[in-house]
Amino acid sequence: MTWDDSGQQHQIAGQPAPAPEPVWWPAQPVFAQPAPRRRPVASGVALAVGFTVIGVFVLALVVYFLIFLSPGVILAASLLAFVPLAIVMVGIWLVDRWEPEPRVALLFAFLWGAAVSVGTALIVDLVVGSVQGLVGIGAEGGAEVFGAVVQAPIVEEVAKGFGVLLVLWIFRRHFDGPVDGVVYAATVAAGFAFVENVQYFALQVVDDLALGSDGLVFVFVVRALMSPFAHVMYTACTGIALGWAARRTGRLGAIGWFALGVVPAAALHALWNGALVVVGDGFFVYYLLVQVPIFVAMVLLVVFLRRNERRVTHARLAEYAAVGWFSADEVAMLSTGAGRRRARRWAAANGTGPAMRRFVSDATRLAFTRQRLVKGKRGHDEGARRDEADLLAALAASRSALQAPPAAFVGWPQQPALAWPQQPQQPQQPQQVWQPQQPAPLQVPQQPAQQHHWQDGPPTHDPWGRPLPPPGW
Repeated sequence: MTWDDSGQQHQIAGQPAPAPEPVWWPAQPVFAQPAPRRRPVASGVALAVGFTVIGVFVLALVVYFLIFLSPGVILAASLLAFVPLAIVMVGIWLVDRWEPEPRVALLFAFLWGAAVSVGTALIVDLVVGSVQGLVGIGAEGGAEVFGAVVQAPIVEEVAKGFGVLLVLWIFRRHFDGPVDGVVYAATVAAGFAFVENVQYFALQVVDDLALGSDGLVFVFVVRALMSPFAHVMYTACTGIALGWAARRTGRLGAIGWFALGVVPAAALHALWNGALVVVGDGFFVYYLLVQVPIFVAMVLLVVFLRRNERRVTHARLAEYAAVGWFSADEVAMLSTGAGRRRARRWAAANGTGPAMRRFVSDATRLAFTRQRLVKGKRGHDEGARRDEADLLAALAASRSALQAPPAAFVGWPQQPALAWPQQPQQPQQPQQVWQPQQPAPLQVPQQPAQQHHWQDGPPTHDPWGRPLPPPGW
């Protein structure tokens, strides 16, 4: 916001609109009218079609498994497959804590991996096997290596990655960057790996019962304990690429990023499958020297991306604080995990836990919506601007709920003399809030700081006796 010689205000392009009132504690932004709501009809139809396709593949897979395997064997294999699934789901939850994704989006991703991706791989495998039989190529030697090292990695990673691409298209409002791409890709991969493990474990159980062997132990150790995150690592490459696409391009442009991400995903997959076929007795040495370092590198990359999310949250919310939407203490609270935990404990003690959870969630989404507008090439995305208005309205509602009187409140208590500042106190403004699209920092009207004096120090409780948040949360 700038001021001309006549005293008129002018909005700088790319800046957040100033808050209607100065922010202090308590702060209550006021809107002249509700933000317009969108009706994402196309996304709803696409989601319904997607779940229909998933349902068809689920039925086909159930029939396929029951033709070749008994229900008891399937149940036993499923119980074993739950072990690596639980490990992976805990990892996904840890990565997704900062900005949790919608459950329906995660469910769609998981079912796509478990049904459509597995079904696609089986169909291609059956077709290729039939063609090889017609032309007289056996399943031994080169054909087996080709299937494991070339066919399976490409087909499976394309099928899984396409599920992540669909999530980007359908849940565009919630797909904000590489970390979201990792979360959705890992969820698709978890579904795929679960069903694939059921198949491997079930077939091994049948073989062990027929031959009196104990090969299930080796298969379980390799697939469930040594490589539960194998498929997650592969598909995460596609997810990271699509996460960058979410910030830089539209739906059609994401196709190119999808193809770019599939290349390293298929390469890592082929590296693992090729080792199982080629190295033989040296597999465990290969695992320690190659696969473990790759896994560690992937973990470090995810940690880096998570920390970058926190930096983005602070930087973008500081822009809103500079024009009055948040206080400095609120930005500090929302930008750290420790601050969020303290805020949730404070809210739970005052009976406003749900409102605080909504406030934190909406503020985080607002930061990444702002990131999409400022950093990406879609600065004129009207959908993102409507999201911004919706989130600001939701934050105002959550703030009002946090400041509401207790449920047992009857009447307004008399305000103690000199217990509160006589006028709203302006939060201290950051020295600079930098935007990549503008060479100069955000400019806002400067107002002189107001000094307030309390008879017995600053207040520690609101008029209803509830403790106020500690400075800096």
